[in-house]
Parts: sequence; C-alpha cells; structure tokens
Amino acid sequence: MTDPAVERDSASMEDRMLVDPRHGDIEDDAASPGQRSLLAIAGSLLVEISLPKLLFAWTVLLLLPAVLLGLAPLLVSAWLATLSEKLAALTGIGTALALLAIVAVGWIGWRPLLRIAENNFWSLNALAVQPGYAFTREALRHLTERMWGRKLTVVGRARLRSANSIGAAVLLSAGAVLIAMLAWPASRWTGGWNDLVLLHRLTVPTLANAILLVSGYLAVASLMWGFADASMQQPVDLATFDTASSDARRWRVAHLSDLHVIGEQYGFRIESGRAGPRGNDRLERVLAHLAAIHAAGPLDHILVTGDMTDAGRASEWAAFLDAMARHPELAARTILLPGNHDLNIVDRANPARLDLPFSPNKRLRQIRTLSAMAAVQGDRVHIVDGNGKMAVTLSASLAPKRDSIVALAQHGGLRRAAALRGLFDDQFPMILPPDAEGGLGIAVLNSNAETHFSFTNALGLVSVEQTHRLEAAIRHYPAARWIFALHHHVVEYPMPVKAFSERIGTALINGSWFVRKLDALAGRTVVMHGHRHIDWIGACGSLKIISAPSPVMNATDDAATHFYIHTLAAGPEGRLDLLPPQRVEIAGEKNA
Repeated sequence: MTDPAVERDSASMEDRMLVDPRHGDIEDDAASPGQRSLLAIAGSLLVEISLPKLLFAWTVLLLLPAVLLGLAPLLVSAWLATLSEKLAALTGIGTALALLAIVAVGWIGWRPLLRIAENNFWSLNALAVQPGYAFTREALRHLTERMWGRKLTVVGRARLRSANSIGAAVLLSAGAVLIAMLAWPASRWTGGWNDLVLLHRLTVPTLANAILLVSGYLAVASLMWGFADASMQQPVDLATFDTASSDARRWRVAHLSDLHVIGEQYGFRIESGRAGPRGNDRLERVLAHLAAIHAAGPLDHILVTGDMTDAGRASEWAAFLDAMARHPELAARTILLPGNHDLNIVDRANPARLDLPFSPNKRLRQIRTLSAMAAVQGDRVHIVDGNGKMAVTLSASLAPKRDSIVALAQHGGLRRAAALRGLFDDQFPMILPPDAEGGLGIAVLNSNAETHFSFTNALGLVSVEQTHRLEAAIRHYPAARWIFALHHHVVEYPMPVKAFSERIGTALINGSWFVRKLDALAGRTVVMHGHRHIDWIGACGSLKIISAPSPVMNATDDAATHFYIHTLAAGPEGRLDLLPPQRVEIAGEKNA
C-alpha cells in the first residue's frame, strides 16, 4: 500500500521544480537543424571551431594531395631527362650500368608514383570536384523550381531537372577553363633533380600543376556528367504497384531506418532536439509490433538502412543491441548497414568539433559499427574479394583482426588506429546471397563519405572500388533478384522543398552516376534507403527506389509514426515486382 505522505512529497517535488529536466532545455537543441537554422549553427561553428585543427585537416586532405599530384609530372620529366642524357653519352660499361640503374629505378618507381598520383587525384575529386558539381546542379534546380515548380507537370519537372543538369555542366566547365587559364602561367611541367632538391621553389608550380590537372578534368567531366544526368531517366513518383500471380514466390521485407537510438532514458536526438520523442520507448514499441506481425505471418527480412544510433557512441550501440536481443526471432532476420550518424558524428553536442584525418575516434566509431553488424548478421553475410567472388563471412573476415580491434577499443592510440586502416572499407559490399538460383539477394553498401566534421556528417558517396566489387559479385548470380541497400538517397526526390538545405549535402554526391551503373539491373532490382526520414516510393526508369520513414523522428512524444512492410515477388523473365506495402502505425504516448 502506497504511503500517502510519500505521494504528497512526490507531487510537491514536481510542483516545486522550476524546470523539469525530463523535458530537456535549450542545450538539447544546440545542434538541431530542426530547431535552429543552418546559418545559426554555422555561426556557432565559426566561433567555436579549432582553427589549428582545421588548417591541419585542410593541409592533409587538400593541400598535400594537390602538392603530390603537381609533383608527379616534374618527377617524371626529371627521370626522362636523366635517361636521355645517359643515352646520349652511352660509351662505356659504367655509363651502361648507370643507364640500367636509372631504367630499373623508373620501372620500380613508376607504379607507386602512378598510384600516389591517382589516389590523390581521386581524393581531390571526391572532396571538391564532384561536390562542386552536385552543389551547382542542385542550386540551379532549387532556384528554377522555386520560380516555376508550381506550374509544372510531372513531365515538365523532369525536363527542368534535365535542363538544370546541362546548365550546371556548362557553368562549371566554363569556370574550370577560366581557372586553368589563370593558373597556366605559374605552372611548370619539366624539371631536373637539382630543382627537386629545392622543393620550396616548386611550391607554386606544383600547386599550379594540380589546379590545371583538376580544372582540366572538371572542364571535361562536368560536361560528361551534366549531359549524362540530362539524358538519364529522371526520378518520378511510382505510378502503380505491380501485381503477382498467386503461385509467384514472395518475400516480405520490413524496412526500418534512422532509429537514432540514444544512451539516456530522457535524452533527445541531435536532429530533432526537443521536437522529437524522448528516450528509446518508441523503438521498443516498433519491435513489439514487428514481433506480433512476424508471429502472425513470418517476415523474410528486416532491413535497417542505417543510423541505428544517434552519434555512434558505445552506450547507444549497447541500447540498440539490448533491444534486438529481446527479440531473437527478429534479430535472426535483420540486416544492418551503416549510416552517417553511426560513423560521422564527431561530437553530438558540438558541431564545431573536428576529427583529424587519422583520428583514433573515427576508427573507433567504425569498429563499433562493424562489431554490431557482426553480432547481428556476421554469420549470414559474405564479403566480396578483389575478384568479385563471395569470400568468407563477415565474422570470419574480422576474426584475424579481433585482437587489434579489442586493443583499439580498450586503449585507443594512433598506432592501433593505423593498424586497422582500410578494414572498414574492405568489408563492403556485404552480400546476403540468394537462397536459390532465382532467389532474392541483398547487397549491403556503405554510402558514407569520409568526413571529419560533424557539420558535414551527412555527405554520401559510393566509392568506385565498392561499385566495381558489387558489379563483379552480381555477375556470379545471373538469375537472382536483388535489394541494393544503402543509407543515402541516390537522387533528390521530385518534390518541392522549402529550404535549399533540404536538398544539398544529403543525397549521394555521385548518385546519378550510381543510378546509371544500376540501369542494366533495373528490372530485377529495387533500391532501399533511409537518411531523409520520410517515405517515398518512386522510380528512375525501370529502377524502383524506396525511402524509409523514421519511426522515431519527425514527431513529438504524443504523435504517431509509421514504417512499412514491403512485399516483393518473382515476376516473369527474372523481374522483381513490388506489390503494395503494408503501413504499420506506431501510436504516440497519450500522457506525454
């Protein structure tokens, strides 16, 4: 029996509170773009950012690759000059031996030099060139759609998107040509070994060389990208769902995304702040609904397309794995993939916090993610080797590195982080193979760009290497149907938005390129992603694209949220059909 005095004291304590800490305060909105404008967040960032760390990061990520790229032609010219001199003076055995030594040095060294130049070129491409094109294209689209979007039909909007792609290409190409012309007088393409000893004299020429190389590439590549984007099928809302015969094989796939699990009972999420639900109670209700649905009619797969956690913290992963462990029948069917919040949030309370490129904390967030994925699906998904063949399972792939992973988690340190460099990227794509010749497989991709800054955490990029491994793996299953699962949306949706920030910096930087890569598989493929927190089902030509809403975001405690269970069916001639989905409502808390 409850003591009345205790009840009175409890009520009195709540009445005496000036501020109820369970409801949060302004600090919970500090990094929330849902509660503060990006301009306001950027202002705070400029005040708080560490300028020495920022300059160091820019040096490592931009300046150093530019210098190495610009030095490459000077090194080649110096070697060729020495080689030609020895050839001209070839009279004795000593000169012949020297010539052989020079040739040997060139033969041994040209491959590493080419690899260094190539890596630094693509690094600059990913950090500056492709984002520049994407930014220009989306800026034009946003401006023109704000002006004429309301009057456009679906066909008219698609044509406007195509025209904006060409416009962005022409603008960037012209700008790149102008920059190349300005940089040309300072460039230098030949030199000798004596010049290379005095590297300080080559600083300006090497940077000018790099600017010329990148600008020349941008001038040509932007035109190719723009016209390719303009000629591809533009995204449109899915007009109709497919139908399937009663005897067709079907797969039921529950699609969850952006669960943003937090580590505190009354905590709020970064993006929503106090406008979103507190704690993880809603996730518990989502899993309870799924368990009941699965008991009534078994699910084949539960796909969680990233952002399982809000900031990739150990306590958040612990809460997520504890929730999954309470539903082992669901965990046995679950496939996870990494989102930007799992990997790229440097500091959940401070968007000005910057990770250095070799920071152990970045590697630590990666191994937390891999550890959770191994716990859930490690014995079911396979890694793709360099030849595109199914290699060992994820668990077996990580086993040789177990001691190094544990050491980094326990002790940190630059040396331990460096020992695990490349481990995360090497695990993707992960493949859940089809169970039969014409079955359904799932390709799990990492679409997160390498960022070291919370403010730019949402950038997405599917690497060329990962895409090549994916294409090679798919060729081993010529009759299979596929779900391509990634976190970021591959194209901006054909819907009006209020703010430019809603359409830039969130979709894949190279999304249209990736869509074109998938075009050959479009009839037997569906793309599933999250990231935007809203539901959208559409298509680019024959390629169907499904965006998952977040069942824990964009709602207050008392508001309802939802997710979908999709039914896929084996269609004729290897086609993968998409049937009407089942919408599952998650009620809000009545006493919130």
